[in-house]
Amino acid sequence: MHKLIVALLAGWLAVSIAHAAEDKKELSAQQQRMADCNAEAKKRAFKEKADRDGFMSACLKGEMPAEKKEMTEQQKRMGECNAEAKGKKFAGNDERQAFMSACLKGEKVMTQQERMGYCNKEAGAKNLKGDERQKFMSSCLKG
Repeated sequence: MHKLIVALLAGWLAVSIAHAAEDKKELSAQQQRMADCNAEAKKRAFKEKADRDGFMSACLKGEMPAEKKEMTEQQKRMGECNAEAKGKKFAGNDERQAFMSACLKGEKVMTQQERMGYCNKEAGAKNLKGDERQKFMSSCLKG
């Protein structure tokens, strides 16, 4: 009787294993791409959901986005000039644009307020008074 039960259990086990192997089907191309994109997204460890979603969308379309590229010198300069501009007070948009243009060219630019301070300091150092000071300030402020 034991032999019969053991034989039945062994048969049942063999049939179960064969049936389980049949259940594992080959992934479709889209399912495989989804698995690959998910694996790549995990490697990249996105901090923002929007970044991961954008990556997954492009990846599933077959447009695998490249790793983040190194910024060009012009892009780095733009970032530095923007950071410097945020710390300044401009009289208007034209003044900010002039500052950004000069900064991107590598020129030193002062805001009107900074220029006024500089010119006052220079006029004081030269001990200018009256009309002389006014003429100097006028020409100095024009640049």
